[in-house]
Amino acid sequence: MAIRGPRLEFAVGAFLLLALASLLVLAFASTNRQFGLGGGTYPLVARFSNLGQLRLQAPVKIGGVVVGRVERIELDPVRYDSIVTLAIDKRYADLPGDTSAGIFTSGLLGESYIGLQPGGDPEPLRPGDEIAYTQPAIDLIQLVGKYMFGGGSGGGAGTEADPGALAPSSPEPPPEAPLPCNR
Repeated sequence: MAIRGPRLEFAVGAFLLLALASLLVLAFASTNRQFGLGGGTYPLVARFSNLGQLRLQAPVKIGGVVVGRVERIELDPVRYDSIVTLAIDKRYADLPGDTSAGIFTSGLLGESYIGLQPGGDPEPLRPGDEIAYTQPAIDLIQLVGKYMFGGGSGGGAGTEADPGALAPSSPEPPPEAPLPCNR
């Protein structure tokens, strides 16, 4: 029977600690959390009528580059809009006042994120300001269902029952009046 030495026990223990630490880092990183490294953030607020699958800690991007995170999501009890508070990195504190925000999805079934499109206003957004121009999330399943099954209202695209649908590209002419019969 072989006796284990203290070096082998120490190596196995160190390996286990390293494996647990790497699993902890992986679990922390997969939840979109940050380690607190960086120069701080400032808040901006945006209102959306539909959030889709947007979650807390979702990235905020400009041109595909992450510039912040979704910090808080609330419901406005008066207007019933979703109020999203964004934590933007202070390095990007000079966002123009007419910056627009939209909710997008990475790929077909990827994670939702907020995309910012800076405008040309010389006056920057201040901490706590509201982004005036927003675009809600598009529900892909609802959109496909609307066009596959007529929206469930019995009408086709462009009917009064479905005002958000696209109108036909070439409208049908009105029916002609019946011609009088000469008997």
